[in-house]
Amino acid sequence: MINKHIRHFLKFDDFKLDDLIYILNRTKIIKDKFKKYETHMTLHDRTLAMIFEKASTRTRVSFEAGMYQMGGSVINLTSHDSQLSRSEPIEDTARVISRMVDIVMMRTFDQSRIEKFAKYSRVPVINGLTNEFHPCQILADIFTYIEKRESIKGKTVTWIGDTNNMLYTWLQAAELFDFYLNVSSPIGYNINLSQIDQKRFKNHLKIFNNPKEACKNVDLITTDVWTSMGYESEKDKRINDFKDWCVTSEMMSYANNDVLFMHCLPAHRGEEVTAEVIDGSKSVVWDEAENRLHVQKALMEFMLLGKL
Repeated sequence: MINKHIRHFLKFDDFKLDDLIYILNRTKIIKDKFKKYETHMTLHDRTLAMIFEKASTRTRVSFEAGMYQMGGSVINLTSHDSQLSRSEPIEDTARVISRMVDIVMMRTFDQSRIEKFAKYSRVPVINGLTNEFHPCQILADIFTYIEKRESIKGKTVTWIGDTNNMLYTWLQAAELFDFYLNVSSPIGYNINLSQIDQKRFKNHLKIFNNPKEACKNVDLITTDVWTSMGYESEKDKRINDFKDWCVTSEMMSYANNDVLFMHCLPAHRGEEVTAEVIDGSKSVVWDEAENRLHVQKALMEFMLLGKL
């Protein structure tokens, strides 16, 4: 069992709705101060350890910059420059690192690996991405939508493409924030209904074979790369299988007039999305990317200091 008295953020639904709303409200305050060049150093003298077993750009920059901006310090570790590459048990790594720092962000492969780390950690652990979930990204996405459209409750989000960690996190978010999720993926890449509680999500999830149908009268369309890390050997096959699941201006035209487009990045123009869409007026991907910085600052503050 994971230590219950420590706040870990390993899946999106690890926190209650009230806590997530607090973090989003706090994000706005922190972002507003950032834009005004006002200091916000509530994490002075705190140390964040970042453990990367998967490569990263946005996750590293956003967490590292965020912790420094909050007055803390950062230690960056990869599997290549730590004992993790020499098969040190993950529980031993957790026991040691958590005695030396205040909070840990880990980006790794199987969810079971970060859960084992958290079980033996004496400090809060944040999921920076696993094969199964990407909670920090969805937290930023929801903040971005609320920032642009005030509320996501009752809205409809359409996911086009592969059923990956982003999609499964969107599903948890839909239930908590009470919005609807349309999903369209090619045959053979559909959401695995045996891996989710269908009764729990039945009021929030709708599956479409035709991606254009999934885009009708929706408020947000989002996607991700067709070939996630670990599936590079399938790239050529996936490009062929997903060719009708590229988000185009035609797909966007089926949505509501004020629809937004999101992508967690990196993006491959001409594959999962056209340049016209991602660089167009409906796209908020750059705000979405920046907001990783702000929501993670609010998240770390909450996990270390509680509600201020």
